[in-house]
Amino acid sequence: MASSFLLFLLIFLSVSSFILLSESQKTSKPNRFVLQLQKDSKTKLYVTNIYKRTPSQKVPFVVDLNGRLLWVTCEKSYRSSTYHAPRCRSTQCSRADSHYCHICSTRDGPGCHNNTCGVMSMNPVTGLTAMSELAQDVLSIQSTQGSNPGPMVRVPQFLFTCAPSLLLQRGLPSTVQGVAGLGHSPISLPTQLASHFGSAGFAPTFALCLAPKGVMFFGDSPYYMLPNVDITRPLSYTPLIISPQGEYYMEVKSIKINDKDVPIDTALLSINKQSVGGTKLSTINPYTILHHSIFKAVTQFFSKELSAIPQVKPVAPFSACFNSKSFKNSRVGPGVPNIDLVLHDKHVMWRIYGANSLVEAAPGVSCLAFVDGGMKNNGASIIIGAYQMENNLVQFDMARSRLGFSSSLLFYKTSCNNFNFTAIP
Repeated sequence: MASSFLLFLLIFLSVSSFILLSESQKTSKPNRFVLQLQKDSKTKLYVTNIYKRTPSQKVPFVVDLNGRLLWVTCEKSYRSSTYHAPRCRSTQCSRADSHYCHICSTRDGPGCHNNTCGVMSMNPVTGLTAMSELAQDVLSIQSTQGSNPGPMVRVPQFLFTCAPSLLLQRGLPSTVQGVAGLGHSPISLPTQLASHFGSAGFAPTFALCLAPKGVMFFGDSPYYMLPNVDITRPLSYTPLIISPQGEYYMEVKSIKINDKDVPIDTALLSINKQSVGGTKLSTINPYTILHHSIFKAVTQFFSKELSAIPQVKPVAPFSACFNSKSFKNSRVGPGVPNIDLVLHDKHVMWRIYGANSLVEAAPGVSCLAFVDGGMKNNGASIIIGAYQMENNLVQFDMARSRLGFSSSLLFYKTSCNNFNFTAIP
């Protein structure tokens, strides 16, 4: 009798342990990932290292917020035992929206096979495009619980394109081997992560925290910066607008400086079906670009509100510049009038403080960090540049179709440089 009870107890404990282990394995599945960002001092573009191939190799990419895919040059140094080029008209080609059969006779290797899929890759700085081979290979990315990097996680069949090296010849940092696109498209980096890890509770969300040594998160919040600050707590939200090209826009209704309305043509603030007008966000443009009429109104209004401070000779590409010694510094940069982007609701505003509105363009010279976009009417009227997003958390939430923004994290005694990249043992 005792032996039967003991046997029952052993079986019960074994089954319980198995169930607990299974539950532990389920909860340990990664649902957030992190990449470190480095600002290139020459081009002002943001670079991240992504591990690809077998054996795994660290590859540097420029981050393009609106890019449609991840592309890398494969002509010379691509070595991987897990590289695969899907055949023309395969399901992978359909997913990449490729209807072109690629032909290549110059060599045989990654980026050059016959009867594979052709997809256009683009240098986002110059706009130069080139036909490229659709490919699959292993991609590895670091998991996180929001405050430290965790174990590396593999995506075994990540789709990307092998592009010709001519796309690297202008505008991009000399160290990079390609571009990592974050746009809302079928084979962009966020879309593929969401597709691969969706069953593990991964949210189709990503966030940028730009800084000279910034960070990018994939998956839902919270995210933490030293000293243990939840940087999602100050987020405000506005509807996220996605153009037919998969680019990210938001609705700006008006602009205020020093809590006063700037007189602008509000018709320019609406986006039409051809993606003309409206307000786009970009990591490729270093500074915010304004349609000429908006630029003129904002520059004149800002200068008028700073009339007590004399202007100095402008430094290209800026128009309104001041003696840096004229400003008193605060926690959020030079003490200058705030610039408010009034969004879908008059009570929801993205406030731009001095740290993001003025840039030291030359020793002792601080300039209003906005650029004249001219009178062209074939694109966005406002393009929010990377400098205006620095030390702001900007979250792109596809599930809820909303854009989260924090305004300056300097207010919370932290910055986007402060992610703890010390791995958890």
